[in-house]
Amino acid sequence: MINVTINGMEIQAKEGQTILKAARENGIHIPTLCFLEGINEIGSCRICVVEIEGRAGLATACNTVVREGMKIQTDSEAVIEARKNTLHLLMAEHKTNCFKCIKNGACELQALAREYGIDVPNFKASHGDVQHEPCAENPFLSYDPGLCIQCQRCISTCAKATGRHALSLEKNGARVYVKAPFGEGWKESLCESCGNCAQACPTGALVIKRRKDYRDWEVKKVRTTCPHCATGCQMDLIVKNGKIVDVQGADGPSNHGLLCVKGRSGSFDFVDCKDRIRYPLIKNKETGEFERATWDEALDLVASKFTEIKKQYGGEALAGFACSRSTNEDIYMLQKMVRTAFESNNTDNCARV
Repeated sequence: MINVTINGMEIQAKEGQTILKAARENGIHIPTLCFLEGINEIGSCRICVVEIEGRAGLATACNTVVREGMKIQTDSEAVIEARKNTLHLLMAEHKTNCFKCIKNGACELQALAREYGIDVPNFKASHGDVQHEPCAENPFLSYDPGLCIQCQRCISTCAKATGRHALSLEKNGARVYVKAPFGEGWKESLCESCGNCAQACPTGALVIKRRKDYRDWEVKKVRTTCPHCATGCQMDLIVKNGKIVDVQGADGPSNHGLLCVKGRSGSFDFVDCKDRIRYPLIKNKETGEFERATWDEALDLVASKFTEIKKQYGGEALAGFACSRSTNEDIYMLQKMVRTAFESNNTDNCARV
């Protein structure tokens, strides 16, 4: 263990640990904006700067490793002034129509501006008024460069977490911007529309289109398992007034906060769909219409038909085909039924994703 001092408090940190992690483990707050642990630790936003005794200039806490005897200040005058200047610069290049923004109340830049008492930026935009048209041809995602702070969380998430490398940092004259493949030609890009970049975005620059209108204080989160395949990805359903309005990837053992396009954009609309089948239906032979039945009636009918087919044609005439939304346990039970009750090996699953 290494002995360091943060804000006059002596603590012990693990060798190789960053200042930020050591501080957080000891309950010391250091603000961040571009930081995503294990994914984006580049210190580009400069919000996490701290002062280290004997070192010229300020250091970024997210990627500076602690050293024996290091003395650190996280809230000195120089540190506070540097963070405020950074926020002024970011907000000068940022659209300020916060009340219209979908991330109002959940925007990390907005929260930091409030924390440091910044209402109006002291600087003017380097390229005039910030007016940029959103890029929204992609049916699942949209990108508004006027809300982007170039933190690169989306780029790192796409490259390191999903392995797609669909986003990049580009330069147009004096302006640096994120090149997001959500405009014309999005179908030819490497983007799979999974939306993990949007979940990583600290502002409203990247947005999931299927996200319904809500504010964070209006909703509750319900942890569940994605129904689309047997991987078992964990996710949080965002519920407002008893209705699912959004879904976010949760930190589960199989997905670590990530979701695919099916899990993120196709996991909740069916819940309240008027065409959803909510109880067993049996077709009336006389009218040709499906009528509501009890589970006992439906299961008895299915069992009798299976028995009738097996007696007449043999077990090889039957097969079991599992839905990819089924759990591993359900799929196991299905194939067990096919092999023992049908006496057939005709069993498969449609999870070819």
